[in-house]
Amino acid sequence: MSLPEFELVRPETLEEALRFLADHGRDTMVIAGGTDAIPNLRMKLFSPRFVLDIKGLPGLSGISSSASPDLMGASDGLRIGALTTITEVAEAKAVRAAYPVLSEAAATIASPLLRNMGTIGGNLCLETRCRWYNQSFFWRHACGFCLKKDGSICHVAPGGQRCWAVWSGDTAPALLTLDGEAEIASVGGRRRVRLDEFYRNDGMDRIHLEQEELLTAVYLPARMAGYRGCYKKFRIRNSIDYPLVGVAAAMKTDRGGTCRDARVALTAVNPAPLLIREVGSLLAGKRISHELLEEASRMAARTGKPLTTSASTPEYRREILKVYTRRALEAVWRDGPRA
Repeated sequence: MSLPEFELVRPETLEEALRFLADHGRDTMVIAGGTDAIPNLRMKLFSPRFVLDIKGLPGLSGISSSASPDLMGASDGLRIGALTTITEVAEAKAVRAAYPVLSEAAATIASPLLRNMGTIGGNLCLETRCRWYNQSFFWRHACGFCLKKDGSICHVAPGGQRCWAVWSGDTAPALLTLDGEAEIASVGGRRRVRLDEFYRNDGMDRIHLEQEELLTAVYLPARMAGYRGCYKKFRIRNSIDYPLVGVAAAMKTDRGGTCRDARVALTAVNPAPLLIREVGSLLAGKRISHELLEEASRMAARTGKPLTTSASTPEYRREILKVYTRRALEAVWRDGPRA
């Protein structure tokens, strides 16, 4: 599977990149680590006129303390540049100590080689995935294509006009439990958006990022530092494979073990990563019990709408979702010092 023809553009500054997108955004594909973009280009899922390589742009990588106020007006959080590699996120002491759910999620992504190439920004902007979409051009042509690319029928739900391709990134659910915020830049300036508003829950139109914009950084608020965190990931192989189910959990308890705040977010079972707010409301002010964990797990399982894959059925993945939600909550509730 060869690459399509395109013109490679390598800007030297962020301003230059943004000006190019303002002029040619409709015909441009942005590439950073390329671990998701290059395979998609080879499968002819995209045929852009230009490929904008931003990997070498200065100022978009690294992890540092941030004095910039978040959307609630507080400061002193953590800033992660969009070009920071997945390996750097997973191994950073500041992330591991204060935001362990993100560190744990990043460490599960693909293999060491791909984590060294892939970036946090790229992981947050992944393409959605479906067994009918992520195939070669020859395969898709033989099936008459699909609603997401070149066709008019969703093979998952043939009677409808909605694309059910799923979001399969690992860092997004972890960041959702931490009230993460995205910084987005264009020639008109920069804006902040909460990650739970960044995703559209639409398999075809997955993120709130316009053609002339770039994701430049992710912010973690200081108020979420110190939450115990856990990420449970189900996949066929323990490297390379995308998740079939992913559950991120973050929690703060008092010294008596009563839950003060809990967050659970899912990936790979909906067209967007999803924060299950009802679980937090259910657990707040309560002590751990088998019955409570079961109720929270059933609540998460009802939210997931997994697709059929070559490796599993939707029914099996809903059951795995319930099991992994219970395990993640039990891990953050029972383990570690109380806050």
